[in-house]
Amino acid sequence: MNRLAIILVATVMALCAEAQESQTVFNFLRLPVSAHVAALGGDNITLSDDDATLTFHNPALANNVSDKTLNLNMMTYMQGAFTGSASFLRAAGERGTWAASARFVSYGTMKETNVAGEQTGTFSAKDIAVGATYAYALSNYFAGGITAKFVGSYIGRYNSLGACVDIGLNYYHAATEWSVSAVARNLGGQLTAYDDDFERMPLDVQLGVSKRFVGSPLRLSFTMVRLNDWEYGLGRHFVLGLDVLLGQTVYFSAGYNALRASEMKISSADNGSSAHGAALSFGGGLTLEKFKLHLAYARYHVSSTSLLLNLSYSL
Repeated sequence: MNRLAIILVATVMALCAEAQESQTVFNFLRLPVSAHVAALGGDNITLSDDDATLTFHNPALANNVSDKTLNLNMMTYMQGAFTGSASFLRAAGERGTWAASARFVSYGTMKETNVAGEQTGTFSAKDIAVGATYAYALSNYFAGGITAKFVGSYIGRYNSLGACVDIGLNYYHAATEWSVSAVARNLGGQLTAYDDDFERMPLDVQLGVSKRFVGSPLRLSFTMVRLNDWEYGLGRHFVLGLDVLLGQTVYFSAGYNALRASEMKISSADNGSSAHGAALSFGGGLTLEKFKLHLAYARYHVSSTSLLLNLSYSL
């Protein structure tokens, strides 16, 4: 009960505090798991597709996924680092869906040195999260969902543990192809800190809308991110995405992330700056009745590009 109280207090403080420059912990939770979402700019909470990976971004979307779907994912990250994840979804009655999921980031092995810069050994670092999701169709148009997660971060002999939840709501109208969602991700707090220095969770409140033009292969998406943190200018909070849907099986996507463009700008010798295309992302996928393959290209670090791969199979 004490730990639950700590989590609830931390959540209220995070939601009510004024936005300010501050470090957050467990930032790997901001990385996309879905290649389709990654291709659309890295943040999307409104896709109504049969895609298990969308549950990582909005738990309410689990209701769109086929029963008994197994999902495996991998993403290259910085040099020597990579991420992986998996999930399994199962129908729960006529209106419900539950899912179990796990994800990790391995940062590889690094040199351990003393204050004089002499190497004394090596150490590894990794982040891990495990979660359980439940989604329920509230009506023919509305669905809600919640994901509870335990999170761990390990850097050599130091570690930190936390607990958080994602809460999502989705409205989808099949006849007009409108989809509107609201999500609060990573509501919670640290249970133990690295050195008794507690930090904020990477709370992210998002609003989004997607619309497919009837009779057209085009679907547009608009997502507002970090709505709980207004240290950024208004224009940096949006993510734009475009899908080209070729029938029921093939799609191609592109996206633009304004915040990533700002964060990854590098100054040049002539006092200019450029993100070198870091805000742009691309991808595509193949969606068959039982098997689904999604691929995406994006940049989440100034030193490298990332490739995302999703594989899903309905048993």
